[in-house]
This record gives sequence, structure tokens and C-alpha cells, in this order.
Amino acid sequence: MFEKRKQIFGSILNKKQAQVTIFIIIAILLVASVAAFFIFRNVVQVAEVPANLEPAYNSFLSCIEEDTLTGINVLESQGGYIELPEFEQGSTYMPFSSHLNFLGNPIPYWYYVSGNNIQKEQVPSKSMMEEQLEEFVAQEIETCILDEWYGEGYTIIRGEEVEADVTINENDVSVVLDVPLRLEKANDTVLVNRHEVLVDSSLGKLYDSARQIYEYEQETLFLENYGVDTIRLYAPVDGNEITCAPKIWSADDVFNELEDAIVANVAALKVDSEELTLTEEDNKYFIVDLPVEENVRFLNSKQWPHSFEVNPTEGNLLVAEPVGNQPGMAALGFCYVPYHFVYDVNYPVLIQVYSESGEEIFQFPFAVVIQGNKPREPLDTQALDVPDPELCEYKNTEIQVNTFDNYLNPIQANISFACFGQVCNIGATGQDGSLTALFPQCINGQIVAEAQGYDKTKYFVESVEEGIIADLFLPKMYEQRVEIKLDGRVYSGEAVVTFINNETGLTETILYPDDNTVDLRQGQYDVEVLIYKNTTINIPETTREYCTEVTETGVGGFLGLTQEKCFDIEIPAQTVENALVGGGTESYYVLDSELESSSIIDINAEGLPTPRSIEDLQENYDLFENQDLTILFR
Repeated sequence: MFEKRKQIFGSILNKKQAQVTIFIIIAILLVASVAAFFIFRNVVQVAEVPANLEPAYNSFLSCIEEDTLTGINVLESQGGYIELPEFEQGSTYMPFSSHLNFLGNPIPYWYYVSGNNIQKEQVPSKSMMEEQLEEFVAQEIETCILDEWYGEGYTIIRGEEVEADVTINENDVSVVLDVPLRLEKANDTVLVNRHEVLVDSSLGKLYDSARQIYEYEQETLFLENYGVDTIRLYAPVDGNEITCAPKIWSADDVFNELEDAIVANVAALKVDSEELTLTEEDNKYFIVDLPVEENVRFLNSKQWPHSFEVNPTEGNLLVAEPVGNQPGMAALGFCYVPYHFVYDVNYPVLIQVYSESGEEIFQFPFAVVIQGNKPREPLDTQALDVPDPELCEYKNTEIQVNTFDNYLNPIQANISFACFGQVCNIGATGQDGSLTALFPQCINGQIVAEAQGYDKTKYFVESVEEGIIADLFLPKMYEQRVEIKLDGRVYSGEAVVTFINNETGLTETILYPDDNTVDLRQGQYDVEVLIYKNTTINIPETTREYCTEVTETGVGGFLGLTQEKCFDIEIPAQTVENALVGGGTESYYVLDSELESSSIIDINAEGLPTPRSIEDLQENYDLFENQDLTILFR
């Protein structure tokens, strides 16, 4: 009986203890609530700021808004960056650095090709933009000056710890700034820890459109395709012309015309056809079917980094030789000039996406790369946060370089190192013509020496072992004026003069008499002079029969039997306006002593009869092959 009562009593006691515990918890919560009321009774929201303190507080909010607008402007003008990514220099092979200098403002390329031919992209994400804007606002708010309110009886105390939270929306930017701000005046006091500002801005919408344009370009390469069309419209690429004289273009003239055409055609690209004032057919061509509603502008400038390269060339000229006037080809009955030139063209395009009012412009540059007359091949791009190891950053092989002229006299020269399309600047040899420096490791690299007045010299080396000594001999270059004589008399008409260095393979061609100077060095040269005269040779339209042996069909073909089959070939009428009337070829070894003691090259060529027919023209080319030149340095 006693044990049973003990159990009942223990159960009742436990229940009472549980009830007491609950009451204690409730009491603690009540005390905490009261304490919190007294502690935070002065912490109010923005709407609860007393009217007497609102002017000073609104001034602080204006600082937040102004700093946010400044950060937004920097983001929009710098392709979504406030803190720029690390700068990467371009090269002569690829002119793009990692940033485009636009009116003194560096803008990171969203897509570019590095100096060692690696495709890279650095497109900022929206979250990254928000993080950079948060850091910017948090830093700039410290410069917010509220001194004007001190003179009106305000006491303003601002905390040191600042945190910002930014959200970029389509049509506004939300900023929440956490920093204690205490305002006092007379009997009013307020402490605000959290400050909210909503800034009207199209940053989010413009950025989304810019991303769509970027992705559309990466998918379709529409900028490269427009560039290819421009090259084919404004530069010689493929074609045939009926003439017996070679076709010659100046590379400088071709590139200048291409530069002007690229600037104009890029600016003509539009998204909205209502902005165009061209013909309806041109409107359709220049309208880009972009998946955006905002206004878009495309810009290019001749002052921005770009590169043009064309092959084949002879010096600074594009030369296409005629077919049909060579020995053994008289049966053609006419001459024509076929040509095919291959271009590598690289230039930047700045893409601007702007609001209807034009007050906000988001811009980013894009590198346009055309290789071999075709748009670039897409390659795997480099992630933004993964740096690419540069060859030039790892110089760890010591090499001694000595530079001399042809008489073993030391000369000062700039030394660089080329490997796999990348060129690293090493330094310069001193007055003693010597330089000992660290080089990058590379198999089949090239040490390049350049000095003013001397021909560039290359030295192939495997820079993987210490103790290499490289001796480079730089031939001196001499400028010479060319004077042509035809049958012993001074000639002032048109001629094509070519110097081919047999050692280096370099070719220098001049269009005489407008261009009459060449730079030569000691060495073996093949010299060719072609003298042309304006003539009029009318070749009527003709039809010729051409016969050839073809394999028989059926059983005869199986047995290897052939039969003669003839075709009629129609040759259109043509007029030959330039005809070969003189010239010749000569192989000549040029000595340093000749170049040092002279400034003029006299070249005497023999004349040819003025052709009156296509047969005469063919005969002149046959005679030309056997004519020599007389070369004299004076």
C-alpha cells in the first residue's frame, strides 16, 4: 500500500514540476519582450522618421541614390564592370588587348582573341554586376557629406560597418544599405540601421538585351559574315580579267579602302528598319534580325586596333600574272588574268544597346575575326576566372645574344623571341652588341634582332638548355633610287620593277616612275623589268575547234580503246590596252661596297616591237624571256 501511494504522489509531483517549467519559460519571454521594447524603442523605420529630421535623412538617401546612379553609369559604360579584369596585351599577330580604349575609357571585350591566338570571353553575370555595385555603393557612401546640417542644429552619427545588398531588376535597381545612422535635433532622436532606395534604371533590361545579342553573334557569326561581304565588295579576292598585262594593286590602297568600308558598313547595321534612309533592297541587307526590342548601335573606328593581312604579295603589291602570253600557249588566242587573294582581317565592333530616351547606354566590344576569307572557326572559350598561362611570363633559360654587322662590328639591336605566334620582348644589346637574358623555353623558337637601318635577322633555337650563345649578323640596308633606260635612253613611262632576294625570299616590287626607290642589302637578287605601253589591239570574237582523245564507251572503253572527240570553244571579243614593249631579267649579286658608294641604280632594258596583233604580243613575251638587263650602281 505504501509503495502505491508513493507512486501516485511521485506522478502528481512530476506534473506540478512540468507546470512550473512552462510558467518559467513564459516569464522569460515576457521579460525579454519588455527589455527589447526599451532597448529598441528608438529604432524606427524610414516612415517613422520625425518630420523635423526628414530633411537631413533624405539628404543621406540622396547620397545612396547618387552613388548608385554613378555605379550604374560605370557598369553600363564599361560592359558590366566597375572593377576591370586584369589587362592582357595584344600582339602583332592579334591586335586585340583584353580592353578596348573608347574615348579614353577602357571597356573589357566580351569576346576577343589573345596575342597567342586563344579565343577568350569575359562576359559578366548579373550577380557579379550586383556584387560590384554593392562594393561600390558601400565604399562611396563613406564620402557622403552632411556638414550642411550641422549648422542647423543637427547631430549626425554614422556607424563604420557598411553592408549593401543590390538587386538589378528590369526597370529599376533596389539598394538596401545596412549602416547605423543616428539623427538628433532638439527633442527628436532617431536611429535607422536599414536604408532602402529604389533607383529607376534600365540597366537590367539593357544587360539582358546585350547578352542576347552576344549569344546571337556567337551562334550565327553575323558580324564576321558582314565582314566577309565587305572584303569581297571592296578588295580583290577572286576573279578573272581579260587582259595581257598583269593586274597590280597596292596593298596600302586596298587596306585603306577596306578600313573606310568597314567603318561605314558596320555603322549601317540596324535593328529597326525605320531608321534607315537607304533603298528598300539595302534596307533588307543591313537589317539584323536580333531578338531584342531595344535600340542597338554598331560602331567601328580606324583608330582602334585592327590588322589586315593578304597573301600572296610581292612586297607591298598584289600582283596577278596573265595567262595566255607564255611560250607554248599561243593556241589560246587571248590573254586573261586570274587572281585569288586570301585575307586575314581582325577588327573590333562596339555594340551599344540604349533606351528609348537615349539617356542610358549599355555597351560592350566584340572582336571580329576573319581568317582565310572565312568567318573564324568557333573554339572553346576561356573561362573568365581561369587565367591563361602566357609564354612570356615564364622566362627561365639564360641565353647570350651577340649582334654584329657584316664586318663583325657590334651593333645595338632590339631582341625579341617568337614562338607559336607569340612574340616576347626580351631587351636590347648594349654598345658592345651583347645581351644576356632569360628566355622562355620553346622548341624551334626564333630569336629576332631588329635595328634601324638593318635588315631583320632571325636565329632558330631550342631554348630548353642553358649555355646557348647566339650570334646574329644584321645586313645593313641601303636606299637606292631606280632609273630606267630603254635602249640607252632615259625612260619615264610605266614599268614594273621587281627585286627578289634569293637568300631571304623577300620580294620588293615598285611601280615605276611613281615609286622609284628600293631598300637593298648585300646578296643575290633576281631583277625583272616589264615595260608597258598603251596600245589598242582589238581581238574579234572567234570560235576554235579543240580536239582530244577520249575513252570509248562500252566494250571498247573496257579494252582501253580511245577515239577523237572535238569541241567548239567560243573566245569572246576583247581589247588589249596595255602591251609589253620592253624589259628583261638579270641575276645580280649586290655587294655592300656598291651600296655604300652609290645611291642610284641604272637599269638599261632592251625594247620590243610595238605589237599590232595578238600574235605580235605573244612573240614579244617569247623574246622577253631571252633579254638581259644591264645594271649599274652609281
